Amino acid sequence: MFTKSIDINCDVAEGLGNEKFLMPYINSCNIACATHAGSPEIIDEVISLAKAFNVKIGAHPSFPDRENFGRKIMDISFSELHESIRNQIQLVKSKTEEQGERLHHVKPHGALYNIAAKDAEYANVIIDELLALKESVYLYAPYNSVIAELAISSGVKVKYEAFIDRNYNDDLSLVSRAQPNAIITNNDLAFQQLKQMVTSKKVTSVQGSSVQIKADTFCVHGDHENAVELLQYLREKLAKDA
Repeated sequence: MFTKSIDINCDVAEGLGNEKFLMPYINSCNIACATHAGSPEIIDEVISLAKAFNVKIGAHPSFPDRENFGRKIMDISFSELHESIRNQIQLVKSKTEEQGERLHHVKPHGALYNIAAKDAEYANVIIDELLALKESVYLYAPYNSVIAELAISSGVKVKYEAFIDRNYNDDLSLVSRAQPNAIITNNDLAFQQLKQMVTSKKVTSVQGSSVQIKADTFCVHGDHENAVELLQYLREKLAKDA
């Protein structure tokens, strides 16, 4: 059934300060780890808000690249990337525990998310750090991706993620942000994409194909130009369809 209980997640703690408006409409949040954006102080503030609104808390590690907001692949060694990802996850995890909460999931950000979806070496960096936690933490990852398949085979719990506010290619990769049609800005079009993914487990690519997709959680980016209005619209429509 298509209901208002659908899990919606949002990327937060990136310095925009809109979290207090986002939290009432989401189920889980992905907290920037102060490398592509944000700061330890912002992390504390967002965890407090997530706790107040009963929103599940996740770490959102990235390439350590503030200049490009983590949206370009960095030329760093895998050992350096391991250390960075470990420190990023641990920062959010420790701050979450300081407030009496627990880390629910990890979702890579930006270029790291995209490259790990198709490259086993990058995927294994993230998986290794999840396994090192020795705790039951979910990985948010795309359906039919390299990282999801490797994680499952390694014993990491996976929640498949799909995007409400981004357009897809035939291979389920996201349309590049360099393209003018990368982001869905129309609220109704975003809702129709969500509805199609939930009810028929398919998404219409920009090439016009109907592609199979599975998702347990659906993302709206916190830096979407109308993120709050989009989330309000989605929840209103979901409530009417419940």
